[in-house]
Amino acid sequence: MSKQIKITLVKSTIGSKPNHKKVVKALGLNKTNSSVVQKDNEATRGMINKVVHLVKVEEA
Repeated sequence: MSKQIKITLVKSTIGSKPNHKKVVKALGLNKTNSSVVQKDNEATRGMINKVVHLVKVEEA
């Protein structure tokens, strides 16, 4: 079983670049303080690195 990570949107995307908003949406996050559990793989980690200033990441 692959590892999973919990991603929480801790800062609003208002005023963010359009590409950052798209990445947050693609991760499955909508509102501030919403959380989602994703597989821990290179694609997910790359998306997180784009918006690291907006999210908090924990092991699930």
